Amino acid sequence: MDPQGGHYLNKAALLSPLGAARMCQLLLGCTTMSLVAHQAGYSATYGTFCMFVWCFCFAVTLVVFTLDVTRLHGCMPISWDNFTVAYAMLATLMYVTASVVYPVYFLQPQCPAGGCEVRDYRIAVTVCSSVCCFAYGAEVFLTQAKPGHVVGYMATMSGLLKVVQAFVACIIFGALANDSEYNRHVPTQYCVVVYSLCFAVTVVVIALTVSGRTAALRFPFDRFVVIYTFLAVLLYMSTAVVWPVFSFDRKYGTPARPEGCPRGKCPWDSKLVVAVFTHVNLALYITDLVYSQRIRFVSQQP
Repeated sequence: MDPQGGHYLNKAALLSPLGAARMCQLLLGCTTMSLVAHQAGYSATYGTFCMFVWCFCFAVTLVVFTLDVTRLHGCMPISWDNFTVAYAMLATLMYVTASVVYPVYFLQPQCPAGGCEVRDYRIAVTVCSSVCCFAYGAEVFLTQAKPGHVVGYMATMSGLLKVVQAFVACIIFGALANDSEYNRHVPTQYCVVVYSLCFAVTVVVIALTVSGRTAALRFPFDRFVVIYTFLAVLLYMSTAVVWPVFSFDRKYGTPARPEGCPRGKCPWDSKLVVAVFTHVNLALYITDLVYSQRIRFVSQQP
């Protein structure tokens, strides 16, 4: 038996601030799932989504924590640092969404006829889920790029913004699928093509970075990312104009929300969500482009 076998374990993964953040994520995630399964409950599509978020993030975090402690991540054919920071950013966004969706659809101010126990459990679920957002956010803060440190692309502001852009695009796709009536007009179908194209390229950029395959490309990866981001800004600027016009103008749509439109199944609501998050993603791509240019400028200094 190797007397130095203890070196196979990474003590820093346990005793560092990053290790503490991940242990908090596991503790809060397990608590949230237990509360939901025991008494708080969930139902319908929104509840299933929230439960998926909590289970998925707990499972992936457990794998990440185990691989980091045992140093087995070195056996994986990926860029570990890029993967972990990208996942932490994604988990933060997913937890924020679940922490908003769950109380909106399942937490009522009044106690039901059977008592307040279920409501109290749902309050506890909301609190645990909300606190866990900060645990994942702390990991992003601890692993993001800092002056004087050499890090992977995903740890830079541009890399983190790529994850946010892809997540916002998923929200847009969800609203499009929820009876948004996008197929009524050719211009709105064009918008869907733009959303899909930008999302696909963003995912490819993230996948190439996480897999560590950017060096295998026959063209400069940083230049490709900047050019793509510039084109994405132009495309999203067009959708930011086209979608609201063909959704809310009196000639093509309805300016105000129709009376009696059911909550959760109203096409007007879906169109509004798409319009809002189109402008959100446009702002993200512009910020990404500005930051990318700033990075290039700094890197060219003697």
